[in-house]
Amino acid sequence: MCRDIKTLFNFDPPATDDEVPPASPQCVGTLSGFTTPLKVNEAAFSPAIDEMFEVARRLIDSLETNTAPKHRGEEAAKAKARAAGRYGTARA
Repeated sequence: MCRDIKTLFNFDPPATDDEVPPASPQCVGTLSGFTTPLKVNEAAFSPAIDEMFEVARRLIDSLETNTAPKHRGEEAAKAKARAAGRYGTARA
């Protein structure tokens, strides 16, 4: 379930508010054990997802490092190459 959660810290340009929300439902789902909530649990899921977004945003904004930021394009190319090797696809 969490394979699609990407590292968002230490990139140039920095992570935007559009990149953080996709990880929030996955985190809540992992913690709860549900990929989608039952009707009875929907009222608990929505605020938890919103809070998870806020916590993730604060975390990313408060982290510090001495290493140079990674370039998004280069990291995406590395990920595609790893996937091609792993799954035998010809795309790179």
